[in-house]
Amino acid sequence: MFKRSFHSKDRASKAVKPSKRSFSDRQKLKLQQDLDSPPVGKSLTSPIITLVVGREPRIFAAHEDVLSLSPFFTAALKGQFYESSAKRVALPDDDPQIFSCILEYLYKGDYYPRLLFNKRHASFELEDAQDLQNLGGRGSVESTVDIPGAGGALLKDTVVYCAAERYGLDELKRLALRKQGLQSAITVDVILRSARFAYENTPDSDSKLRAHYLALIIRSRKTFKRSGTMQMEMEIGGSKFFDLFVAMCNHVDDIVDIGNNRSPKTI
Repeated sequence: MFKRSFHSKDRASKAVKPSKRSFSDRQKLKLQQDLDSPPVGKSLTSPIITLVVGREPRIFAAHEDVLSLSPFFTAALKGQFYESSAKRVALPDDDPQIFSCILEYLYKGDYYPRLLFNKRHASFELEDAQDLQNLGGRGSVESTVDIPGAGGALLKDTVVYCAAERYGLDELKRLALRKQGLQSAITVDVILRSARFAYENTPDSDSKLRAHYLALIIRSRKTFKRSGTMQMEMEIGGSKFFDLFVAMCNHVDDIVDIGNNRSPKTI
């Protein structure tokens, strides 16, 4: 569950104004090395597994050793999803376009659009991103996907994150969250729909993606408070709005703390 705590270390609002040292040069170098070193090597000799994905099935093929990098598939290859005689795994509830991203990550260490390190600016950016607003590497590129039953477009990286949670791929979760933070010009309805999807498809103990959305709403509060979509979402309700209330309280507490440090007062 999102940590409903007023301890400073648990506050989602801390993401609103990140420290300039929050992503050090050493961390940047490590992430770049990880991206340059995909999960699998060049030698692939294990059996080929056929994967039947989606309600309107699409067929994928992958090496057993590659799939076994995921605890989910390690279990699936031994369980009810696996037809041993045909070396086939059926995944009717998975989305083919997101599963394609998962396979691309397992083979290459990333998925399109890739996360690239710009040495000139010493920062990360998305492959083919259109930086129309000159936001220093941020831009919008293939940011959304349409998932059946979702009611509209969702942020692609959120859906990949939720899939990575299911497949037990923690590094992919971190990558998806990092990449989503580089997308820009996302509409209110897409953000709220994606936040709802994140809450429905991650366990309560996984707070990172949820905290990302709470901090995003707080940062853009002037836009959200004028949004009719936000009003409708709040009327529908859900646990994310109590989490948002706690995060807003934390944000106010931080402002008060800063003010009290300058001239003691309370609110």
